[in-house]
This record gives sequence, C-alpha cells and structure tokens, in this order.
Amino acid sequence: MSSKKPSFQVRGLALPVYLPSVLFAAGESGLIPLIPASAEKLGADIPTAAFVAGLVLIGTLVADIPASSIVNRFGERMSMIWAGFFASAGALLAAFAMNIYMIGAGVFLLGMTAAIFGLARHSFIAETAPKEYRARALSILGGMFRLGAFVGPLVGAWIIQNFGIQNIYWMSVVFCALAGLILLTTKPEKMPNTPPNRAGGIWAVAKIEKKKLLTLGVASSMLTFLRTVRHLALPLWALTINLDASVTALIIGLAGAVDFALFYNGGQVIDKYGRRFAAVPTMLAIGIGIACIPFTSDSTSFAIVAVALAVANALGSGLVLTIGADLAPEGARNEFLAAFRLMLDGGIAAAAPVISVLTLAIGLSSGLFTVSGLALIGAYLMNHYLPKYGIR
Repeated sequence: MSSKKPSFQVRGLALPVYLPSVLFAAGESGLIPLIPASAEKLGADIPTAAFVAGLVLIGTLVADIPASSIVNRFGERMSMIWAGFFASAGALLAAFAMNIYMIGAGVFLLGMTAAIFGLARHSFIAETAPKEYRARALSILGGMFRLGAFVGPLVGAWIIQNFGIQNIYWMSVVFCALAGLILLTTKPEKMPNTPPNRAGGIWAVAKIEKKKLLTLGVASSMLTFLRTVRHLALPLWALTINLDASVTALIIGLAGAVDFALFYNGGQVIDKYGRRFAAVPTMLAIGIGIACIPFTSDSTSFAIVAVALAVANALGSGLVLTIGADLAPEGARNEFLAAFRLMLDGGIAAAAPVISVLTLAIGLSSGLFTVSGLALIGAYLMNHYLPKYGIR
C-alpha cells in the first residue's frame, strides 16, 4: 500500500464510519447496564443475571474468529450494514424475551455483531488511511465509541425514567438499525470495498505472524486490560471509601468528559511523534494511576486520580487500533486484525474476573497494586518491539 494518498481526508469517514459507529456504540452501551435487571425480572438469580450480561462479551469473543471470513466475503460496507441490522434483531429478541434463554440469545447476538462491525470499520481505515493520518483517523474512531458510550446510557436513563426499563431495548433496536440504514443509503463509492484477503484463515495467519502477536499483541492486550481495570476500580474504590453515589457519578462523568475532549489530541501526538512516544508513557501513566487509586481517601484526591487517568488514557486514544493496522501484513489484513482484536477483547474480558479473584485473595488495594505492575511489562514490550517491526 502506498504511504501517500493526497486525496485522503479524514472527514470523508464521517458518514460511512464515524456516525454509524456512534449509533452502534450508543445502542450497545445503553443496553448493557440494564441486562442484569431485566434478566432478574425474568426469574434469574444474581449469578445467572451476571452471566446473561456477560454473554455480550462472550458473543464478541466467539465472533472475533469468523469475522475475518465474513468481511472478506461481503466487504466492509455490507458487513457493517448486516451487523447493524442483526444487532437490532438481537435487541428486538431481548425486548420480547419471555425467559432468560431468549434474552441471553438476544444479547449474545448483539455481542457477535459488535465483533463483525468492529473489524470491518477497523480494517477499512487500516487499508484506506495513509500511515501519516492513520492514528488521527483511528483516534476519532475511538472518540466516537466514547461518545456513543456516553450518549447511550444517558438516553437509556431518560427512557427508563419516562417509559420503564423494558423499553430500553427499543433504543438499541432503533440505534443499531439506524447504523445499518445510514450505511445502506450511503453511496457505495463513499465506502468502496478494499481488496479481499485470501491468506488461508485466521489460524494460519496467526501462526505465521505469531512473533508480532506474542509481543506487541500481548502488550496491546495488557493496555486494554489496564484500561478496563481503570473503569472497574474507580467505582469499586469509591464504595470502599464511602463516597456518595452522586459524587462518584459526577467525578467519573467529569473524567469521561476529559477523556473525550482530548481524544483527537492523542491521535495527533501518535501521528506526529510516533507510536512509541505515546505507547510507553500511556502504559506507564495508566499503571501509576491505578496504583494511586488506593491512596485516595476523599472526593478531592479521588477526582485528581480519576482525571489524571483520563488524561493518560486520552494520550493513547486509538493507539492499539493503530498498532494493529501498522502490523497487519499486506494480503492478510483481515485475518491478522481478527486475531489481534481477539487478543484485545481477551484483555477486556479478563479484567473483571482477575480483579474479583485478587480482591477476594489479597484485598482491592493490593490487587490494584499487583495489576499495575503489568504496565512495566507492557511498556517494555512496546519500547523494545515497536522499533523492531519498523513502527515509528
């Protein structure tokens, strides 16, 4: 792929990629927090309700593997269209669920479509954005996910307040269907299919590219793990120090706003100064921030650490997506990115059980100190292997 494409403009991705991404993220994010309560109303006990909620992520992990074949066969645009419509169907199934099996099937389908939608948009930007613009294009994609994750729960809260919890599923039905509809009505030339891969499948490519996956893939997975730990640890520690729920929500909301406000700056830093320049400080800063959480004892110190973590996270906005795009070999882009994204999702999935086990075994504060140590390993891997693979 040529490194210079003077005709490329980031704003050209607004309609075919960014707007559908906001809608899809809003539809999914607004639904997830309410799944346990809905499952409980259908007769599930607390552990079962938690498992039903976890089916979203399980569905994503399961679909990460065949996603590359789907994108290769149908192209990025059609894959995103059908992912949007099938996600809407999954939410619709959950809306009419008469038992936990129906709601479980619906949210599992929603998770599967998220994997396909995510790979298709990642692959399209990786192929079409020149390397000098790639981080900015992908940081905006990360920003659109953040925006959707903010808008979805906000709209969901309004729906619950005015129409009741069961109607929350209709928000996901509408938002996900709109994501597919926007792409369906977008002219194909606005999002032309990139050349399909014929590399022999995800496992064959993963075997060939195992050195990349076992070094920078693992480092990127560590970063997604630490980012997820951050999201889990802040509200848990707020409970530990008896912060008022409204104060906690305000502080975490403020941190989220800071994170969102700086996402494009993160992409600019990565494109201008290089991946390593952003990767190492981001990894270390998030690790230090997590280690500092147990030292907070009131709303002021808690807010300082929460905002500092948000700034650290924003510095690396789009970072792991950019690294995956940089590493993807020509002719095997989709297969490699599918394997790479499976590792990223694995890091996300591991966070909650790891924190739970460590909290039971050694306490929350010691558990946070323990996982923060992964930042040192991740920073070393990024610092050592990014230059080794010619990634500036």
